[in-house]
Amino acid sequence: MTSAPDRPAAALPLRPELAGIEPYGAPQLDVPVLLNVNENPYAPSEQVVADVAAAVAEAARGLNRYPDRDFLALRTDLADYLATESGVRLDPAQLWAANGSNEIMLHVLQAFGGPGRTALSFAPTYSMYPEYARDTSTAWVVGRRAEDFTIDPGHARAAIAEHAPSVVLLASPNNPTGTALPADTVRVVLDAAAQVPGGCVVVVDEAYGEFRRAGTPSALELLADHPHLAVSRTMSKAFGLAGARVGYLAASPRLVDCLRVVRLPYHLSAVTQAVARAALAHAPELMAQVGSLREERDDLVAWLRARGFTACDSDANFVLFGTFDDRQAVWQGLLDRGVLVRVTGPEGWLRVSVGTPAETAAFRDALVEVTGR
Repeated sequence: MTSAPDRPAAALPLRPELAGIEPYGAPQLDVPVLLNVNENPYAPSEQVVADVAAAVAEAARGLNRYPDRDFLALRTDLADYLATESGVRLDPAQLWAANGSNEIMLHVLQAFGGPGRTALSFAPTYSMYPEYARDTSTAWVVGRRAEDFTIDPGHARAAIAEHAPSVVLLASPNNPTGTALPADTVRVVLDAAAQVPGGCVVVVDEAYGEFRRAGTPSALELLADHPHLAVSRTMSKAFGLAGARVGYLAASPRLVDCLRVVRLPYHLSAVTQAVARAALAHAPELMAQVGSLREERDDLVAWLRARGFTACDSDANFVLFGTFDDRQAVWQGLLDRGVLVRVTGPEGWLRVSVGTPAETAAFRDALVEVTGR
């Protein structure tokens, strides 16, 4: 048998702006203490596991059929949950869900971004935002956060007036800094966005919203008066369902209908819907864990400051801390001791997720060994 002659590899017609780009992803390493991707450190209880398994088994009996593409039952459950969690009662028609808040954001950019349009945010912020813009051929511009990582309302107003974006993305609490936005700052952004010719959608990304400190409001409270506002949440963090991939968004029914136009057919599987609804039935139990994680976070901030580090006030389940002349060396030193944190944010800073008390203790011990503090 003769072998085929060598042929040069055929060129693939990759979009030029994607050439040479590495796929997004935090390091996934097999170490004892994983504190780098802001997961909930607590696995679901045996009762939650049993109820999820039963719900999946029931869904499996109908897997020969397509799922409910508008998942009204799940949207109703989400509305009930938010009424309890935030005190804001929404109609199910105001809720939308997808495979993680990442897909929610992509739906937003598919619907309201695109060629000739601009998305705006304020850096440092979540590193996926410019990727959503890139993937939808939306121009990406950033304003700057202040030294304390807050957003100056005057700067925000000026940036919106200058760039006339069709989408503004505000993470609150912000990733990687943990900073929550005051309602007055969000109102300034909304008022400025309302002046943009052709309209502007403002998305407040509350992926870590359940971890906010007492007295920190949710942007859900502003929905009734602002039809161009959308508030994004996820079940990955507070609910400990990172592996289930369920994100959702609250907005006006008209805005939600725009997202329905761009979604893929049957994008939320029957199994995903069943898992989410079973978990929502256990919201009180899961929110109790959130309370303990808040306490662990606040104790960690206090400990870091007592050791001479700078630690940002956080309304999330992580803490940005520093600053280091060589943060990569500190990161490596922690990793060498079995603790994985994240190199992210401005130069000199590291981010650590809040873990169990044992995981946090391991992080503290390793950081003392690495830095000598």
